[in-house]
Amino acid sequence: MKIRLNDLKQSYALWATISLFAAALTAITWTLVFTGRELSDRPHALTILAGGLTLLTLFTLRKQIRLHRQHAHKVLFLLDAIANHDYTVHFTETDVPDNDRLINQALNRMTQILYQIATDTAQREKYYELILECVNTGIVVLNSKGAVYQKNSEALRLLGMEIFTHVKQIRNIDVHLMELLESCRPGDKLQAAFTNERNSVNLSIRVSGITIHQEPLRIVALNDINNELDEKEIDSWMRLTRVLTHEIMNSVTPITSLSDTLLHLVDEKKENEIHQGLQTISQTGKGLLAFVESYRQFTHIPTPVPTLFFVKDFIERMVQLARHRYPDTSIAFHTSVTPDDLILHADENLIAQVVTNLLLNAMQALDQQADGRISIRAYCNEAEAILIEVTNNGPCIPPEIAEHIFVPFFTTKEGGSGIGLSISRQIMRLSGGSITLLPGKETTFILKFD
Repeated sequence: MKIRLNDLKQSYALWATISLFAAALTAITWTLVFTGRELSDRPHALTILAGGLTLLTLFTLRKQIRLHRQHAHKVLFLLDAIANHDYTVHFTETDVPDNDRLINQALNRMTQILYQIATDTAQREKYYELILECVNTGIVVLNSKGAVYQKNSEALRLLGMEIFTHVKQIRNIDVHLMELLESCRPGDKLQAAFTNERNSVNLSIRVSGITIHQEPLRIVALNDINNELDEKEIDSWMRLTRVLTHEIMNSVTPITSLSDTLLHLVDEKKENEIHQGLQTISQTGKGLLAFVESYRQFTHIPTPVPTLFFVKDFIERMVQLARHRYPDTSIAFHTSVTPDDLILHADENLIAQVVTNLLLNAMQALDQQADGRISIRAYCNEAEAILIEVTNNGPCIPPEIAEHIFVPFFTTKEGGSGIGLSISRQIMRLSGGSITLLPGKETTFILKFD
């Protein structure tokens, strides 16, 4: 109600000014018209009256103009402060005239509303950033000139970059990928393969479009096809292995059992020829059962039970166990753990199985090499993921073989089962990590724990 009264006061003042100005004009006009005629005896009095009214009107208008300018300066000052994200501006609402109090209250209210809008906007942006960081898809937002407006950590990881502000930076990684991202348009579905410093990446690229503040932007979604294919491949092999082992075990078990029974009966009758044939059947069946049992391990890996353990002590134990398996070896071991108190949260027994397998494979590859060397390096990268690298200076794995080393039952070793690296990859997958072979002059396997 107070504000309404102030509005009425301002309206009355304005109408009073207009009325005074109109009266002054009327008086001046009347004086000019009638001066020298029937009112010729009173011209000076009318002139003085008209002049006084005119001065009063001009004084009132000048006051209104000055008040208007003061209010305009306040509004401009507030707009400048908001443009600089300064919401601490406050105009006094006490000990001021009613007109100023009304304007100051309105400006302070406007400041509060704009501050609340800016706060809500910042909170929404933070909320969306957290969502982007939680998804497993790399997201990059580009404008028409290739500048990066937004990206998440998954996109930086897939591209192998720490700082990404413009698409031209990808030239150092892969020129073809840079050209694809420069020329891509909303609705495109692309694919690009490249090799960064860590591993080979096969990207699936999907492009969407959006216009913000009249500026067209491209939202690029990046996914690593290799990981998706690996998971599907593992699942397929596991289902196949379960079927094969089940059928073979069901068929071979009664054969071995029956041959053992007949072997015992024949042994009593001293029939050597039949005895030898049954003994061969029995031994072959038992060997086949042992062979199938080794494959069953691939599909019966226990669920990981993660615990915290120190990586340095863990690696030292793994090296000692490897040396114990080959006590006469001259292979040199080099270990590096940064920092010394690096801690890993995983199932220690299962990870020990993976590292032991990698060390034994490396030692077998260096069996005939006089200067054999195995390096084990553990560290934490920028994304706070823990990596363990196992490197040996033995013969490199040929590319045509490297493509199949994680496929179950694939082996180049005589008498090998071909499930060691397959089990290792399955363990790392169940542990929320990955195992990759790094291309290069030396053979390097990388265990990554996200």
